[in-house]
Amino acid sequence: MTATTAGPARPGRDRHAVLLPPRPGATRVGGPRSTAVVGGGIAGLAAATALAERGVHVTLYEREAYLGGRVGGWSTELHDGSTATMSRGFHAFFRQYYNLRSLLGRAGSRPGRLTALPDYPLRHRDGLHDSFRRVPRTPPLSALGFVALSPSFRWRDLARMNPAAALPLLDVRVPHVYAELDSVSAHDFLESLRFPPAARHLAFEVFSRSFFADPQDLSAAEMVLMFHIYFLGSSEGLLFDVPDDPFPTALWDPLAQHLCRHGVDLRTSTSVENVSPTADGAFTVSTAREESRYDTVVLALDTAGLRTVVGRSPRLGDEAWRERVARLRTAPPFLVSRLWLDRPVHAGRPGFLGTAGYGSLDNVSVLERWEGEAARRFARTGGSVVELHGYALPENADPDAEAQDLIAQLRAVYPETREARILDARHEWRQDCPLFPVGGYGDRPGVRTPQPGLVLAGDLVRTDLPAALMERAATTGFLAANALLESWAVRGHPLWTVPNGSRTRLLRALSAGRSPSGRGGVRAGSAT
Repeated sequence: MTATTAGPARPGRDRHAVLLPPRPGATRVGGPRSTAVVGGGIAGLAAATALAERGVHVTLYEREAYLGGRVGGWSTELHDGSTATMSRGFHAFFRQYYNLRSLLGRAGSRPGRLTALPDYPLRHRDGLHDSFRRVPRTPPLSALGFVALSPSFRWRDLARMNPAAALPLLDVRVPHVYAELDSVSAHDFLESLRFPPAARHLAFEVFSRSFFADPQDLSAAEMVLMFHIYFLGSSEGLLFDVPDDPFPTALWDPLAQHLCRHGVDLRTSTSVENVSPTADGAFTVSTAREESRYDTVVLALDTAGLRTVVGRSPRLGDEAWRERVARLRTAPPFLVSRLWLDRPVHAGRPGFLGTAGYGSLDNVSVLERWEGEAARRFARTGGSVVELHGYALPENADPDAEAQDLIAQLRAVYPETREARILDARHEWRQDCPLFPVGGYGDRPGVRTPQPGLVLAGDLVRTDLPAALMERAATTGFLAANALLESWAVRGHPLWTVPNGSRTRLLRALSAGRSPSGRGGVRAGSAT
C-alpha cells in the first residue's frame, strides 16, 4: 500500500491522518473462494469481515463460546440469582483507533455504541494528580500542555532533564524507531530522560504497563511509538470512548449479525487442532470433530495459540518461520477483579482512574458510570460495580493473595469502600498477552508468511505502521484479508493511520540533530 492524504472522508478530527488505499482490482471475487479464519478476536473478526464483504466464503473458528478474544465477555450468575456479564476488564477505545472503529461501525450507524468518558485521570499515591481533559489535542501543544498543566513537572525538575535523550520522541517513524530503540528497555530509556520520578510513573509507566509488561522487559521502541500515537503524532488526543454496555451486547453481537448476513459460518466453542497444506495449494483445517478444506487460511491467534497450532502443523511455512513463531513469548500474568458492592463509591469518583504507587494496582473502574448493565444494577440495588486491574504480576504469585492485595489498595484509593460489603466478586488471572521484549521486533513474524495462501493477524504480528494494542489487531486483520484479496486480483479495503513521522518542520529539525547513527545516546542496560 502507498500512503496518501486524499480519498475517503477522514475518520476523525486529525487532518493529517494518513489514508492507505488498497490496490486496484475487482469489487468481488470472481468465483467460489473460501477462507478459514482461526481465532475470533479483533484480528480474526476484521479479517473475516473484510473477506466476506468481498464475496469470500468464510468460516471462522473460535475456541471460546464467545467472540471478541481478549475483549470478549460471558455471562455469570451472581449470588442473588441475577446474571451479569464478566470480561477480562476495561479497554479504552482511543479515537486514533481508526481501523478498529471502522470495523465496529460495520454493524450500525455509530462505531459499536461507544460513549466518551469526560477525562483520563491519573493519581499517584504521593498525592499528585494528572488529567488529560484540559490538555490541547494538537501536537506539539499536546505534549507541551501536559507538561505545563501537570503538577508532577516542576521547573527545577525540568532543568535536570536530558533533552538530547528525548530527541527520539520528536520524529517517530516505523520501522526506524525499532532500529533505533528496540535494543533498549522502556525503563532505561525513561532513566535516560531524567524525568522527575512522579512524572515518569504517571506520564509513561502507566502507558507502558498497559502492554502488560514491566518497563524493564518492554522494548523502548514500543513505548516511544505509543507516545507518538497519543501525544506528538496525532491530534485526536488522549481522551477515549468506552462501550455503553458489555462487550458482547455493544460490540460483538451486532458484528456477528453483520457477518452472518454476509454468509460467514461462525463456529464458536471449536478449537483448531492443526492446519495442513494440500498438494494442490489449498489447506485442510482439522478440529476434534472434522476436517474441512479451504483455499486460504488466516491464523489470528494469541501467542500460545499460534505456537500450538503451528507446532502441530509441521508442514506449514519453512523452518526459519516456524522457529520465529516458536520463540514468541507471552507477557507476565495480570489480574482483573470485579466487585459488586452493597453501597456506592462517592459520586465524584471517575469512571476510570489510572494509578501509580499503589502496589500492584494499575487502575480502578466504576462501571455504572458508563456501562448500561452496571448502571441498571446500581439503580436497582444502590451498590457500585468496581473493577481493579493489576498488570505484570510475578508468574509465581498466589492469585488469591494478589486479589486481596488489589482490594486492599482499592480501599486506600477510595477510602469509602472500607465500609462496603463485597456482595459478589470475580477474579480473572490470565497470561496470554504478547510480550514485546527488548530486541524482539526483528524476530516477530509479519502478516505474510512463506506459505502461499497463509497469512497471520493479531497484535503480536509485526507491521510497519504506527499502531498499537487493539488497533494493531484490527489493522493486521484487514492487512491479512487484503493480502489474500490481492492474490485474487480483488480490491482490498482502505486503511487509515496516524502520521508516520513528525507533523512539524521544527520537530523534524530538532530530531535531525541527533548523532549520525540516529541513536539518542541511550544504550541497552545503561541510563546516561
